[in-house]
Amino acid sequence: MNNDVPEIGSPARTKAILNRYRLVAKKSLGQNFLSDLNILRNIVSAADVTDNDNVIEIGPGIGALTEQLARRARRVVAFEIDENLLPVLDETLMPYDNVKIINQDILKANLPEVIQNEFEPGHPIKLVANLPYYITTPILMGVLKSNVTFDQIVVMMQAEVADRLVAEPGTKAYGSLSVVMQYRAHVEVAFNVPRTAFIPQPNVDSAIIRLTPRAALPVEPYSDQALYGFVKGCFAHRRKSLWNNLQGIFGKQPEVRERIEAVLDKVEISRQLRPERLTLINFIELVNAFHADGLM
Repeated sequence: MNNDVPEIGSPARTKAILNRYRLVAKKSLGQNFLSDLNILRNIVSAADVTDNDNVIEIGPGIGALTEQLARRARRVVAFEIDENLLPVLDETLMPYDNVKIINQDILKANLPEVIQNEFEPGHPIKLVANLPYYITTPILMGVLKSNVTFDQIVVMMQAEVADRLVAEPGTKAYGSLSVVMQYRAHVEVAFNVPRTAFIPQPNVDSAIIRLTPRAALPVEPYSDQALYGFVKGCFAHRRKSLWNNLQGIFGKQPEVRERIEAVLDKVEISRQLRPERLTLINFIELVNAFHADGLM
């Protein structure tokens, strides 16, 4: 690589690339170009990327994070949905022979198949990305349900969404997303990113979230999908009690109400509680109890 050429993520190089290709960030694709080398390097460090790791990236943009990943990883495969960025990436990432760009929507990709085709087995697989904010949750849920075992996931997202992911029971930010994400992985905020680090500046601040495989739980749900649907139903009306939300899920017939009440007594959960007071284990115990009763 020519050492005289500034790194892609430097403000000067970012502006030069945008001007050369007459690129304008597409709001429809949630594009904002990160132009702070320290933050880019810190993202890679947060994922502890080494030359033994295979890395999936989502939305490489002009290649700023991709470059930092390529310098540390064994191989990088990046999904870019915007065809206009393909020639840009061809140029900016030309010095790196361990990078492949796939022009595909990550939500439509067969991740297990891509990983089987693109990576040699026997190496850790990590996902590192600056996620488009408007589809952060669908991407994360899709990745976590993809049957790919990631050794680590480190992603940038809107700070408000990050707060919801790590929220604890009883807090305002705690909701169905918190429960489902914490069921799938151990979630933590690695560090925060100010809006001034982007070109153009978004209207919100960002945060880097790190997801790692969680420890085994003392109890597991009889079905992942049943747990997801049940939790969503319990939070359908946040201001209502758990009792009212459960009637919304199962019905209000006298016999059903009796069975709901019996299950709540069995797991020792008050019908007056609001859903945000329940822990992940509470939700798992409830979904299993309702299944045992035959309501699910």
